[in-house]
Amino acid sequence: MRTPALAFVALAALLLAGCSGGDPAPTAAGPTPAVGGSAAATTEKPTGTATTEKPTDTALAEDTEAICAQASRTSTSFGTTFAEDYQLLIKAAAEGAEAKARAQEKVTRDVENFSFALLDMSKLASDAELKKALAAMGAQITALKGDVAKIDDKKLAALHATLDKACGRG
Repeated sequence: MRTPALAFVALAALLLAGCSGGDPAPTAAGPTPAVGGSAAATTEKPTGTATTEKPTDTALAEDTEAICAQASRTSTSFGTTFAEDYQLLIKAAAEGAEAKARAQEKVTRDVENFSFALLDMSKLASDAELKKALAAMGAQITALKGDVAKIDDKKLAALHATLDKACGRG
């Protein structure tokens, strides 16, 4: 059985080093497409006036590359959050039962949010392999139920390999 510390190191190495080959963080050069189609992107017309365009779920569903990029960003963000949560759990353990319970609630919520994001992207994707991969990843994360002790380096590597393969990167 792997220790949570090894899982933490593995997660940090895999997610923060860009194992999924995700795009770098968005820059000021342009808007990032929203997966749910809920955010409006502002574009400029040739005359210099700004318009607001709402990306549709249907259009994004056809853009496998955008969904892969969003999944990579989401995974990287979760890696950062997980690292912070892991440290919070360690600190809270020394502060007593109430602090430990609050920390565990936060970790559980963060794991659920990551799972929901993956599952939502799977529903949006039109590419069958990507849809299946994101759904499988979401289900695996859901099964953790916020228990970081269930995460090990092999599980993390398998999750990233699944995404990389579905996105044509592995």
